[in-house]
Amino acid sequence: MRALLVAVAALAFAAPALASEQHPTLTELEGQLMCPICAGETLAQSDTAPAQRIKAHIQLRIRQGWTRSQIKRELVDIWGTRILAAPPRHGWNLLAWVLPLVGILAGAAVIGVLAWGWSRRREEPEQLPGPWSQNGRPLDPELERRLDDELARFDG
Repeated sequence: MRALLVAVAALAFAAPALASEQHPTLTELEGQLMCPICAGETLAQSDTAPAQRIKAHIQLRIRQGWTRSQIKRELVDIWGTRILAAPPRHGWNLLAWVLPLVGILAGAAVIGVLAWGWSRRREEPEQLPGPWSQNGRPLDPELERRLDDELARFDG
């Protein structure tokens, strides 16, 4: 029974993804592709003439029944991988996806080890060398003896 529920859930999540692959929309692809002449702008953000031509080309391919992967592959063949908003998840480009996660995990591990060490370290209380005066310095032994004599005379 559990396997059947898992299979139904997998199909429910896979159906929209498959539909998106088979019937892409211009809006979806605009967010996944960069304007080749605008620095750091997706096609959705750009109103330049080249971006408009690429959008018209994408719209034509959608009407012709091309899949999302086919359209992207064609644009990569024309413009190179710089047209993709996110690097491909294979080959050397996989490092762009993996290295940030490794860095975050390594940083968290270092902070955890340091915090553990800091929480385990206990400072010993400082040993006082002798009686202290109000100015924070120890009393001279002769002065301390005289003070004791005066206090004894005062009490007595």
